[in-house]
Amino acid sequence: MTAAPAPDGAELRERAAGALLAARARTRVLTSCVDDGELHAQHSPLMSPLVWDLAHIGNQEELWLLRAVGGQQPLRPEIDALYDAFRHARADRPALPLLTAPQARTYVADVRERVLDVLERTPLEGAGPLAQEGFAFGMIAQHEQQHDETMLITHQLRRGPAVLTAAEPPPAGPDAAALPAEVLVPGGPFTMGTSTEPWALDNERPAHPRLVPAFLIDTLPVSNAAYLRFVEDGGYRERRWWHPAGWEQVRREELAAPLFWRREGGTWVRRRFGVTEEVPPGEPVLHVSWYEAAAYAAWAGRRLPTEAEWEKAARHDAASGRSRRYPWGDADPTPQLANLGQRHLRPAPVGAYPRGASPLGVRQLIGDVWEWTASDFLPYPGFRAFPYREYSEVFFGGRYKVLRGGSFAVDPVACRGTFRNWDLPERRQIFSGFRTARDADSA
Repeated sequence: MTAAPAPDGAELRERAAGALLAARARTRVLTSCVDDGELHAQHSPLMSPLVWDLAHIGNQEELWLLRAVGGQQPLRPEIDALYDAFRHARADRPALPLLTAPQARTYVADVRERVLDVLERTPLEGAGPLAQEGFAFGMIAQHEQQHDETMLITHQLRRGPAVLTAAEPPPAGPDAAALPAEVLVPGGPFTMGTSTEPWALDNERPAHPRLVPAFLIDTLPVSNAAYLRFVEDGGYRERRWWHPAGWEQVRREELAAPLFWRREGGTWVRRRFGVTEEVPPGEPVLHVSWYEAAAYAAWAGRRLPTEAEWEKAARHDAASGRSRRYPWGDADPTPQLANLGQRHLRPAPVGAYPRGASPLGVRQLIGDVWEWTASDFLPYPGFRAFPYREYSEVFFGGRYKVLRGGSFAVDPVACRGTFRNWDLPERRQIFSGFRTARDADSA
């Protein structure tokens, strides 16, 4: 296979500008659909006010693109501390002297105008590591899209009528009912991570060999219907299925089902972006913690896949012996391949996107729901923090669990076969689901 020619400076600039503009368009949607009072409100102690996210997006863009890349003097140095995510907990941010909504809009627009000028003047070929192939611009586009997902979570947590709309996702493929329940992934080495993806973040690097024994993995994410069987079998009342800390959370918070579910008579309903609807049995289960995912897997006589197993199932092509960028190949995502980018405000039914399947036929590994894995968030061999320790390194250890694959709320710029997300195992407000696995020798 002949390698594609490397993009030139004009192509790199066009890609970077497109990613920044797409992120900003989404930010406007998420911040213009409610009034300024709601932008300043804290809809959950787990989340920042939307106006904090908005100004934080602009502040990070100024720090990295105007100051670090462009060498410009600070525009608003007095606000740096206010929008430092490590200095103030989310629950404390409403009490800070934040920029008002009009001030925040003016600030981010001013920063962006200057950033596009910096982009035009910055060499992206043969440049330093921050500017090389537009890395810093891609990093900031990803950062904004990640905060857009965070703001979408806030919209899900807020009370009140629906303010967001989107088209319905595609149905399950016509062959969905005939798909095997699980797929055997043969044992052997594969290449995990990347050293070549230009906008990959530090925790995805470097590429390295990983030996993974044979295992079986669900062809599809676990559905609401399957998870409901666990609920109705008393799964939340049986201590034996739960990690001790998970069981403590179940008892303390009186959990009985995924977040946003409740019973109305004999029917399970959920709240989704201001709309109450019957829980759709064919969709991947959503808003479950790592503890809930692990408990379901134990109840089902299975387990969560490790991060290496998940990535091998998603990327390894046994025919060529190489790891693909995505399950379907190296081409960027399209609406026919995966549910990404807030194009739909819900996961597609399990069995959708047959064209996005992996070489072994595993579906919906990218998009729809973040998938919990069994693994702690740890560095790869040869990891090097870049461009700052606080993006990944300070989170490494046994406290956080890894999620892979992205959700319907993730933009393609921030989603790859190598992309790693992480969160605390008790978190339920995120757009998280899972699939299960088992050892091949247990078959």
